[in-house]
Amino acid sequence: MKGLNFTAVDFETANGFRGSPCAIGLVRVRDGAEVESYYSAMRPPEGFDRFDPHNVAIHGITADAVAQSPRFGELFGEIQGFIGDDVLVAHNAGFDIEVFEAALEVSGLDSPGLSCLCSVRLSRANYQLASHALPKAAAEAGYQLTQHHYALDDARASAAVVCDIAARRNVGTTHRLFQESGIAARTMESWQGPRARESRATRQVRGMAHLFDARLPAPQPRHMPDLMRWQDEGKNLPPSSVADPAHPLFAQQLTFTGNLAIPRAEAKELVAALGAATASRVTAGTTLLVVGDGFEAWELREPEQSFPLRSSKAREALRRQRDGQRLRLIAEEEFRELLGSHWPLSTAAEAVADPKPEAGTDPEAQEPAPRLNAPG
Repeated sequence: MKGLNFTAVDFETANGFRGSPCAIGLVRVRDGAEVESYYSAMRPPEGFDRFDPHNVAIHGITADAVAQSPRFGELFGEIQGFIGDDVLVAHNAGFDIEVFEAALEVSGLDSPGLSCLCSVRLSRANYQLASHALPKAAAEAGYQLTQHHYALDDARASAAVVCDIAARRNVGTTHRLFQESGIAARTMESWQGPRARESRATRQVRGMAHLFDARLPAPQPRHMPDLMRWQDEGKNLPPSSVADPAHPLFAQQLTFTGNLAIPRAEAKELVAALGAATASRVTAGTTLLVVGDGFEAWELREPEQSFPLRSSKAREALRRQRDGQRLRLIAEEEFRELLGSHWPLSTAAEAVADPKPEAGTDPEAQEPAPRLNAPG
């Protein structure tokens, strides 16, 4: 396929933070055929290098296995040199471009403004499959993915999907192939030196960086945030019958969208104990939609104008707001304030050591919780 040129990429990460790459695979494609490949294990950026057992169980890479490897920041020049001026392709381009973005930010490096096209979206637009997960899409393309979550094999499988669809459609150039399927590239901002405003993924973990720092004692497993995992909605528990009616969350109905610093199931347990109801979707009874993913309070004031919310729950909440439902969107920081001393990660020491404070020793215990304005 003359002109079908790109570099396929796949990352594996050490933990739930996008800026924790521990392996990368790159496959250079010229005229629809692989001509060169690159693989490297790596240590994630310092301070974000704890290996979460959940991630290790998926890809098999441990801290010991990469202990002698260079860090991402030390390898990036080599990685960038391999990519050159190519557009990248990845199976879920948003994830891989955000790994680049967050890892560059926390490493204090410049950004070359990489662009990435999504092969899973291309698969959905062209294959009739029950699942467009990489093994299924690759099999449809005639590539048997035998080492799923080995970064080089995953990059190769993503490249195979693009090349197969290009051949079926008889489309020679990469950009034309994706354009005809209505798919635009995800492009990372260029910057030099420390970025003036970091990505939401990085901003979200700055306040809980102690969880990801391998130099500190390991946190209790229940404190490790999900961040990039598929969310477990958890049970919608009945509101506590002995909750304080004066608490600002009492009698509210909450729904959650996006990733929080704590698992969603734990957040539901906390608010149920305070007398609130929860639901797994936005309904006529929803009064608060808690928005994670690093969104800040000021970004939610006019989300449709400046910071569009893409989740179906957020779109439904905004629609209901326009129709007059008394419903507020609040950021995680506001949710944390409402929980007050009930927030489980109120200090780094609590998160790392998980102590059980004795009665009367919590300095926040006597502080009143912030009042909740009427939703609207």
